Amino acid sequence: MIPRDRDADGKARNQRPRDAFGRPLPRGAEGVERVPDDYAPDAEEALAEARRLLGEERPFHAHEVLEARWKTGPAQERDLWQGLAQICVGLTHLQRGNQRGAAALLARGAERVSRYGMPYEAVALATRELDVQDPPAAIARIRDLL
Repeated sequence: MIPRDRDADGKARNQRPRDAFGRPLPRGAEGVERVPDDYAPDAEEALAEARRLLGEERPFHAHEVLEARWKTGPAQERDLWQGLAQICVGLTHLQRGNQRGAAALLARGAERVSRYGMPYEAVALATRELDVQDPPAAIARIRDLL
């Protein structure tokens, strides 16, 4: 069995490099820059960085930013950030051609964010109506609503 990367607390960390679509690359390969494990953005920074990454058609990396906010933000906002991260993972699955996985994550994410009122209800509605046959348009639609 291949040993897993672990942090100082023994938690598993995947330190393998990733491509622009978030797919793991072989160890030692050159990947794209990753979000640091200790990244703790405030809400405004998380949304701005997620929009930037979605503008570059990198929803996996936008998910990592939103996940950082989910894990470090206030408890009452965790479902919101988790839902936004799930939507970005759903977009990642669309890019990779996995429509079944995309549908599941998009639905879960939309359900979570819809509970936070406007503008997140609009994000949820748009997520439910995305054209899954056109990943770049789907990514752009979500970016424009964040």
